Amino acid sequence: MNDYDVIVVGGGPGGSTVAALTALDGHRVLLLDKESFPRYQIGESLLPATIHGICALLGLREEILDAGFVRKRGGIFQWGTNPEPWTFSFAASDRMAGPTSYAYQVERTRFDKMLLDNARRVGVELREGHRAFGTVKTGGRVNGVRYTDDTGHERLSTARFVVDASGHGSRIHNDAGGRREYSPFFRNLALFGYFLDGHRVPEPNSGNIVCASFADGWFWYIPLSATLTSVGAVVKRESAAKVQGDPERAYAELIGACPLIKDFLRDARRATEAPYDRLRVRKDYSYDRTVLWSPGLALIGDAACFIDPVFSSGVHLATYSALLAARSINSTLAGLVDENRCFLEFEARYRREFGLFRDFLITFYHQHSDEHAYFGEARKLTGQAGSADAAFVDLVGGVTSTDFSRHLLGDVLAEGAQLQLRGLLGEAAGAEPPMFPGGLVAAPDGRRWLMPDD
Repeated sequence: MNDYDVIVVGGGPGGSTVAALTALDGHRVLLLDKESFPRYQIGESLLPATIHGICALLGLREEILDAGFVRKRGGIFQWGTNPEPWTFSFAASDRMAGPTSYAYQVERTRFDKMLLDNARRVGVELREGHRAFGTVKTGGRVNGVRYTDDTGHERLSTARFVVDASGHGSRIHNDAGGRREYSPFFRNLALFGYFLDGHRVPEPNSGNIVCASFADGWFWYIPLSATLTSVGAVVKRESAAKVQGDPERAYAELIGACPLIKDFLRDARRATEAPYDRLRVRKDYSYDRTVLWSPGLALIGDAACFIDPVFSSGVHLATYSALLAARSINSTLAGLVDENRCFLEFEARYRREFGLFRDFLITFYHQHSDEHAYFGEARKLTGQAGSADAAFVDLVGGVTSTDFSRHLLGDVLAEGAQLQLRGLLGEAAGAEPPMFPGGLVAAPDGRRWLMPDD
């Protein structure tokens, strides 16, 4: 008899999502996190599929809507050969029009705690200050976690499934087998801090993320409240030496080298209250893994893969992979679908979504094009028949409609669009088609896989 049905390592959005969705299916779930919440985390800009899809499935959509986060209607880019900033709006997409045509900019200390508190509320056993350092295997199957508790004592708990949601610094991801492979293309360094009283663009776009390219890389500019702004420089590898030695000096020089951001911060001052009083540096290297799961163990979020943040895909990929893992675990434990088939579906859908962002980003980083060329590339990659700007919005909103990376024929309804529809309509959204020939489909409640003919 195992101690639990599921053990989740990591309490960020991915971990709290998979924990809640498996607990809601009636399973005994333990969630371990090395920190105590609320805690600081970067990644403040969200996509509509997270808010209107995942949070709805968690029963949190209304709470998120009422939390007072800054509404994000799209993005503003100063990118490529066009010297003037250009704007995209989620409302340009038929799949995100009306009640799902926005997301939020969030303070992760608040947002992550809301998701974690929700997991505890639906029955997850939460242990903060508990650091996982290894797994336990029996007959080639992972069936437990070794960890240090909040008093420093080593513990062991067993479970039918373990989910690693502990981020890029995971200590157990190698237990799935395979290896982590770093992208030769995205080898950047991020330097970021926070300002008060930065400039806001006119309504209705005052809450949009601003991304501005310059000689050494690009900046993000994310309004988190009426006064607080997250400002980060993503510096390309050949310019990384500028950050060495004195980050504060380098940060000021980088801002000075990007005219748009310099202008936006002309009347601003650095934040002085924790956790926004620190300047932080992070290697912003993108990576994938050759293996995303093994019997008894699934990797989600940054424990599995990470992609450059220019399109704010981090929380989307974490919560989306969490949903896929939860469906696979719930279906296996219920005896509905074979474990191997469930996790092949998990991996295929996860790699598809990650690959979509990765492949388009490689094109987007080529600065010799303008926005019309980027829109056209998005339409080519996604295979959409509609307008090029709508194809771009679908892609960066997480609701693209074809699987170009696997060269499938015909349109495939993206999980992001289906999630938003199900979040709004519940079981009335009806059945969805399989994403791949012979693949599985989601159950009406969104928490399990079903065979397509069920």
